[in-house]
Amino acid sequence: MAKQKFRTLKDGRVVPINEGGGAKVFVAGVAVVAAVGGGTAAGIGGSASVGSGAAAEALPGNLAGDVADSLPGRSLETRKAEGKKSAKRGRKDETFSRFKLKQLKQAAKHEIDCLLNSTDRVRDYLAEHRCTSLNRNLFAVGDGHGNAAVISVARVGFPKKSDAEGCEKVEEVQGSGDVKPLGAALLGLDGVKFSGHHFKSRVDGRAMVVAETETVAGHVAPGTLDALADVSVWFPKL
Repeated sequence: MAKQKFRTLKDGRVVPINEGGGAKVFVAGVAVVAAVGGGTAAGIGGSASVGSGAAAEALPGNLAGDVADSLPGRSLETRKAEGKKSAKRGRKDETFSRFKLKQLKQAAKHEIDCLLNSTDRVRDYLAEHRCTSLNRNLFAVGDGHGNAAVISVARVGFPKKSDAEGCEKVEEVQGSGDVKPLGAALLGLDGVKFSGHHFKSRVDGRAMVVAETETVAGHVAPGTLDALADVSVWFPKL
């Protein structure tokens, strides 16, 4: 196993360098340790979150076997790099096709009540730093053969960039709370919960963007879930 590499952030924290997607970081004393999902190949190889029968009923378009691979034979790192380029352009279908997936369903909600839609320390931060907007999106994607994942993208706007940066520092710590993802039940996928194990955040101007992913049917490799979060966080305001 390769030796874990670390880097020191501007605020003095020491964090592991995570090159294949990641998770919220866990704080223990003065050290910060990342919980990273295993797996490195796109596609099959994870555990399902809901019953296959229920998911098949909710996602009937995921059994057509009609998904084209836009990057045949390419590594996950290449897929992620190309997916990030597509996401930055707002091309969702192209982004998902980089991983041999297609969008099956989508839900969106645009509101301003950040306190109602956040928990724990994240909520405490938002109580002290007023948000100006909350845009949440949810996507179900699948490979056309019954394997599917759900992707949450939440964007929280603030009056100042420093507010967004402060919120991200709280959000990225496991156990600190969350900006609540839209419930997967909106897509007919009851019982799906986001674990924070496949998570990515960034600051975009005066906004904090958070992406999370989970398997909802069949098997999706943890590495692919990480990569989907890593590219989806780059979608512009949807």
